[in-house]
Amino acid sequence: MRSVLRSKIHRATVTETRVDYEGSITIDITLIERSGLWTGEKVLVADVDNGNRFETYVLPGERDSGIIALNGAAAHLCKTGDKVIIMGFEITDKPIDAKVVLVDEKNKVKKEFTY
Repeated sequence: MRSVLRSKIHRATVTETRVDYEGSITIDITLIERSGLWTGEKVLVADVDNGNRFETYVLPGERDSGIIALNGAAAHLCKTGDKVIIMGFEITDKPIDAKVVLVDEKNKVKKEFTY
């Protein structure tokens, strides 16, 4: 069994950081659905601007809002405006095609593909 990339939202812009909030990452539900992530799923987040990497879990945000909010302790690791890569993994014994969603500066889908 191997842990392989299944879903990725690439270069999303952090819209909020909320330290005084239950820990998680809030993601526009449209992006959750398009990328194949699940509410409650553990994700790896990589901050492109400062190199921080951390795990958290997904909470749904308002549809088509473009929200990418870091909550709780994770809010200390990014700042509003940072670019992040949000990755979901699957444990499997077979290769799978990863779903990738590229977003623009307002976190709207600009391209989707698999690899």
